[in-house]
Amino acid sequence: MKIDLSGQVAIVTGASRGIGAAIARVLGSCGAHVVINYKTNANLAIDVMNTIKASGGSAEVAGFDVTDEEEVKVSIKSIVERHGKIDILVNNAGISKDGLILRVKPSDWDDIINTSLKGAFLCTSNVARYMIRAKYGRIINVSSVVGLGGNAGQSVYASAKAGLVGLTKSIAKELGPRGILVNAVAPGFIDTDMTKEADHKSVLGMIPLGRVGVPDDVAGVVLFLCSKIGSYITGQVIVVDGGLYT
Repeated sequence: MKIDLSGQVAIVTGASRGIGAAIARVLGSCGAHVVINYKTNANLAIDVMNTIKASGGSAEVAGFDVTDEEEVKVSIKSIVERHGKIDILVNNAGISKDGLILRVKPSDWDDIINTSLKGAFLCTSNVARYMIRAKYGRIINVSSVVGLGGNAGQSVYASAKAGLVGLTKSIAKELGPRGILVNAVAPGFIDTDMTKEADHKSVLGMIPLGRVGVPDDVAGVVLFLCSKIGSYITGQVIVVDGGLYT
């Protein structure tokens, strides 16, 4: 079965690299017009846009800070004014600052929670009003297995990602009657800039599938949730970790 998202408008936050960029590319490859959000990496976001266009897809870049209420409101309104709707929102923007709890600074807490959790809340609350009018929408939050099982040295990151799970399940119940599906994906150890400092060899031994994940592994699940194939799934967290969390 071919997945066809032609005519749909998708916003992917934090899409200039890593998992976000892979999600943007796969949605674009299936016909969606992709709005590639970034905060600081404009050149990387443009590279993602150009890759999508070079493959025959449609895309644009949109620089705004997901933690800024006014920026989010204005930017999303502008997207709707240009395209008439928003069908898909992928809340992927997030940061990580690892450290044991005794060394974590309150400012680290604010930065991580604001980007990963508050950012998803702001984008969702603004996009949802347009989806409700259309009686259609797909919202996917990128959480983490760390938000499900915790991890030493990642208490703040785990808190933000666990918060996304609660947000997902609650909003799914609110918006389901309006034709809007809300789900989350929880990646395990994925080869991105965020994990480049980690000891890949030690983690590899704990993954039953015997390999580290790549961004496209996550992007494929997001695509499934955006498609008609996943039309009876909402309020769920799909783990993408090669068996690491099993």
